[in-house]
Amino acid sequence: MSKKTTTETKPNAQGMTKKQLKKLRRQFKHTLFHKNHFNLFMTLIASVLCSSASIMGSWLLKEVMDLVAGNSPFDLNTLLMITSACILLLLLGGVIDYCFLSRFRAKAMKQYRAFVFDKILQKGIQAFSKENTSLYISALSNDVNTIEQDYLKPLQTNIEAGLSFIGALALMLWYSPMLTLISIGFSLMPIIVSVIFGNKSAIAEKNVSDKKESYTGVQKDVLTGFKVIKSFKAEESISNLQEQKNKDVADATNQRAKASVLVNYSSTLSSSIVQFGVFFVAAALALSGKGFTVGTVLVFTQLMNYLLGPIQLFPNFFAGRQSALRLMEKLAAALNQNISDEGEHIAPQLTEGIAIRSLQFAYEENKPVLNGIDMQIAAGGCYALVGGSGSGKSTILNLLMAGSRDYGGEILYDGKELKTVSPSSLYDLVSIIQQNVFVFNSTIRDNITMFSQFPAEDVDRAVRMSGLQKLIEEKGEDYLCGENGSGLSGGERQRISIARALLRNTPVLLIDEATASLDNETSFEVLDAILNLDGYTRIIVTHDLDENILRRCTGIFTLKKGELSEQGTFQELMEKKGYFYSLFTVSQK
Repeated sequence: MSKKTTTETKPNAQGMTKKQLKKLRRQFKHTLFHKNHFNLFMTLIASVLCSSASIMGSWLLKEVMDLVAGNSPFDLNTLLMITSACILLLLLGGVIDYCFLSRFRAKAMKQYRAFVFDKILQKGIQAFSKENTSLYISALSNDVNTIEQDYLKPLQTNIEAGLSFIGALALMLWYSPMLTLISIGFSLMPIIVSVIFGNKSAIAEKNVSDKKESYTGVQKDVLTGFKVIKSFKAEESISNLQEQKNKDVADATNQRAKASVLVNYSSTLSSSIVQFGVFFVAAALALSGKGFTVGTVLVFTQLMNYLLGPIQLFPNFFAGRQSALRLMEKLAAALNQNISDEGEHIAPQLTEGIAIRSLQFAYEENKPVLNGIDMQIAAGGCYALVGGSGSGKSTILNLLMAGSRDYGGEILYDGKELKTVSPSSLYDLVSIIQQNVFVFNSTIRDNITMFSQFPAEDVDRAVRMSGLQKLIEEKGEDYLCGENGSGLSGGERQRISIARALLRNTPVLLIDEATASLDNETSFEVLDAILNLDGYTRIIVTHDLDENILRRCTGIFTLKKGELSEQGTFQELMEKKGYFYSLFTVSQK
């Protein structure tokens, strides 16, 4: 088996072969040019005009010099007319570039960012939470800039240089095939330099991306966990960690700069050798009296600039292109992991209820979190899940939201096994209200509607039922909530979360410790609002064992160390005087 075949079929860390990665990468690359072909075509027209004008300029140089020496078949007026035409070609090319080049680049990057963002949104909820989001932040900022600056921006310049190369080569062959072959021989040296050093630059660029991703992750953690850092006086430790990550970025950037300098100087040095070599060979031929004129020597020297142009530009462009493609591969591999699984589409309604049978689940092998859970939840009922910390309450809600399919037993929605249901249709059936409510730095209305359009009467209904009327009357629906809801109280953020769920009008509401960080009065108000929602199936995970709330629940499930200890109404469980009775009694002290 050849080395190439082995490399193509050897899986990487994500279990993908190089061939599979290239196929995924092709989608990202194609996005740059999708519905952008006309803009690209016009920039190519501009390149043809400009390169044609440049080659004509070299030809004019020869003819003017030969005219002075008495060897040109053209007179001065003819050459002036050709020069005017050459200037018009340059002017027309510049106008076309002005109109279409920036449009092509802007649209390409806009489409690329949109494509990446849409791919991120295809991730599953639980699967995405396990990933390093810093990779995506870096990909949409640092890596996007690299792709634009090192690949897309030089693209037109290199195309123009390539066209000039073809024109120069044709004209050189016309004047002297022998000297042209000598020039090509000299030109092999820069090409070899490009091949040797181009890949090193690409590897260095990917290393910079990896280090920046790690550095971005630290910054995100510091800003998110700022209160924790301050309260535990961990500033020095965090500063040391940040300093190390910052040093890693600096070192990687330094290595990338060295690789770039190596490519640039190697290319410049080899190009200079080529140019001087051709010049002296042409001069020698002219002095030998073999039909070479002074104009021919000068035009060869001039045309060598166009012959060497791609040789000087291509190493950097090749290195930049390779860097961009590696970044695309890295992102493609990450985005290809944990995509939401397909499944059967179900109607957004619950008529019978939810059945959980012999449910078993573990985050780590041989460390069960749930063991043999059996629950029956009637449609339209309100049920509470209670128990000590780590008893598995939130895990059950995560599984009900299709957070994982690696569970044993059954989870049935109206008799339909959850594993067979597509996540997208499940989200039309179920909404979740969590303890940590994310609020966007936008208006109250935008945070309720999640930037979507809903009829005004539906929004008003959600506001009324969630208890947000007083807030909107005081501050208005256009009030900016601040970063992550910093302008709102905990209760107000929770009510926004409830309003979101109500506006989506899903039949099932899962409430996961929604009042854990609220004071008793606000906690009661939020839970009371949830209990007053008739027609919804509600499952509430709560630490707050308020009798006034629990008596209104259809049923209570008491969990203990991953097992269902008791179930029944509040009155029934209190009369049993078992585990629930103990939890409730302790909570009242």
